[in-house]
Amino acid sequence: MKLFAAIFGGYLVVLGAVFVMQRSLIYPAGKAVPDAALAAAAGMRTVTTRTTDGLDLVHWYRPPADDSAPVLVVFHGNAGTIADRVPKLVELMKAGFGLLLSGYRGYGGNPGQPSEEAFSADARILLDWLAGEGVPPERTVFYGESLGTGVAVKMATERPAAAVILEAPYTSVAEVAQARFWFLPARWLVLDKWDSLSRITRINAPLLIVHGLRDRTIPTRYGRRLFDAAVEPKELLLVENGGHNDLYDFPEVPRKVIAFVRAHVTPGE
Repeated sequence: MKLFAAIFGGYLVVLGAVFVMQRSLIYPAGKAVPDAALAAAAGMRTVTTRTTDGLDLVHWYRPPADDSAPVLVVFHGNAGTIADRVPKLVELMKAGFGLLLSGYRGYGGNPGQPSEEAFSADARILLDWLAGEGVPPERTVFYGESLGTGVAVKMATERPAAAVILEAPYTSVAEVAQARFWFLPARWLVLDKWDSLSRITRINAPLLIVHGLRDRTIPTRYGRRLFDAAVEPKELLLVENGGHNDLYDFPEVPRKVIAFVRAHVTPGE
């Protein structure tokens, strides 16, 4: 009985620690302040939005090559900052696309604490800012990377968009957490569930999912399930040797993204 009590007590300690620390696990925020010189070199400018709770968040914006070109609103993954995404998106900029890199609260020198509710509210304000710049939904593409796919999916159920692109997506954070912490009732402990699977059927915009077959962080089975649940029109690109963070090392990925965007955003509309 004493051994059982000790084991059970240890289990409860682990359970409590995971519950308390869950947001630091989901959002291991990159603290380095993005280098403004990098933004300038990429033709980007700093954009600041004010959140509903009075925080000033910094984002980077590169306008499109002309007034008919698309703008991709990029919601990045859970690590690093917006600065880390610039090198991999160079080909999209060369294609003439505009890019709006969403700076998360708690990341890259931005104030605040991450959560699903806060990220969602901040994303709405950022999309309002883009609309105020004269970019209509017909030229707006939501692009989600890893954790950011949950933001992109959620926004696409609330706001019209020309297209949605999901890179290494999950069905829900709760499901991924349950698989990773199989010995805990993780599904029920997660506060920020980011349940994309329950939302994906409400996206009416054309959808592209890109996933690496060697992704060990978010295995391809999650992307496949999300794709199967989504409505048409939809496309799936599986990268044979692709992992979680290296998909843009494969030339077919930027080529496919560029072709997909051009197919669904007609110049002049």
